[in-house]
Amino acid sequence: MANRNKILVPSAREELDKLKARVMKEQGYDVNMDKPNDVKYEIAEELSIPLKKGYNGKLTAEQAGKIGGPIGGSMVKEMIRMAQEQMMKK
Repeated sequence: MANRNKILVPSAREELDKLKARVMKEQGYDVNMDKPNDVKYEIAEELSIPLKKGYNGKLTAEQAGKIGGPIGGSMVKEMIRMAQEQMMKK
């Protein structure tokens, strides 16, 4: 799975990776803080999806979504929670 996500502020990548690591760690995954993207392999293994490093063109969109969905969804939920918390402080 190539990382094709384009973020609007490239300098934010490091903080997004930290957020991903923290959120997935809170959900009980074993996250290497230096390589937070590797959590996708743990999720794929849990779901019996044959994700490997390198080319994964034979994965279906459904399989890829089952891997990426929990990661991205958890990150979005956390960002919404953080935004709501900031709004309450104003």
